[in-house]
Amino acid sequence: MINMKIASVVGARPNFIKLSPLFKELNKEFEQLIIHTGQHYDYEMDKIFFDELKIPAPDYHLGVGSGTHGYQIGEIVKKTEEVLIKEKPELVIVYGDTNSTLGGALASCKLGIRTAHVEAGLRCFDRRMPEEINRILTDHSSDILFCPTSLAVRNLKKEGITQNVFKVGDVMVDGIKENLKIAEKKSDILSRLRLKPKSYILATLHRAENTDTLNRLTGILQAFENIPNLVFVCHPRTKKILEKNEFLAKLSEKIIVTPPVGYFDMLILERNAEKILTDSGGVQKEAYLLSVPCITLRERTEWVETVKAGWNILVGADKSLILDGVKNFQPPSKRINIFQGGASKKILRILKTIY
Repeated sequence: MINMKIASVVGARPNFIKLSPLFKELNKEFEQLIIHTGQHYDYEMDKIFFDELKIPAPDYHLGVGSGTHGYQIGEIVKKTEEVLIKEKPELVIVYGDTNSTLGGALASCKLGIRTAHVEAGLRCFDRRMPEEINRILTDHSSDILFCPTSLAVRNLKKEGITQNVFKVGDVMVDGIKENLKIAEKKSDILSRLRLKPKSYILATLHRAENTDTLNRLTGILQAFENIPNLVFVCHPRTKKILEKNEFLAKLSEKIIVTPPVGYFDMLILERNAEKILTDSGGVQKEAYLLSVPCITLRERTEWVETVKAGWNILVGADKSLILDGVKNFQPPSKRINIFQGGASKKILRILKTIY
């Protein structure tokens, strides 16, 4: 064991999925602790992922909860700083592009603690998206940048970031390889929802650009209403907005609306879907890794490679484009291997070399 402590800051589903394979690999050489910000606080969005992915219970749960972006990030910085002062880790690792990612990075760098960003260098080039701001600020606050693809490395170079930048592949590849067979044995989501493989369209919707703008939300929901055999995994925040605008009851008459599901159930729903509709970055990538055509409810994406490969199309919130994609979109070619596995082992080797 190397005599140093690493703290991982997480707080939302995408963070947990990226944490899982890397935590297990780093455990071979380093002392670790997990700081859970509490950005997600429903059981389905939170504890079930730790249970299924066999991640140890967090050493600290900060209980930040919901709120505006400014409030959340401010609380995360304040409460994470208190833990870091107490625990004195030599390295803080943050994951992806959530508010917990940026909050953890800011708390760490302000204390002079080295910060590593897993999934660095992603850009959609739309600064109206909170996640894009989180990515940019986190990358520019971090000391070590672990990139999933060559494009991510090039994005950082264009912004003048070239030191301690490593293309390591994608930790989510490791997570899917480790968990897909387990999910196939343990998940009964298809039988519970009375679904047959490749007989349904899977949908998720949670980004503020879609849920907080009524005309965009209306366009997406009108499309949903006209898609046969649609399964809509409904985020808690989205559910509140749908209930407030009296959309949910009308939707439920025509489609299957289900609350958030665990990682195993989601993998099975994704793998067996005919196509996937989503505005989630993580679901776009999981769709690609599982060879399922993806229709993205955004004008831009950070996963540009999946679009160039022909397995992902961008339709925004346009009802006609969404319906056309569901009806006619088919990838033109065999899926190429954009995302390399083994990222967790590469990150371990790099950190051993650095430290």
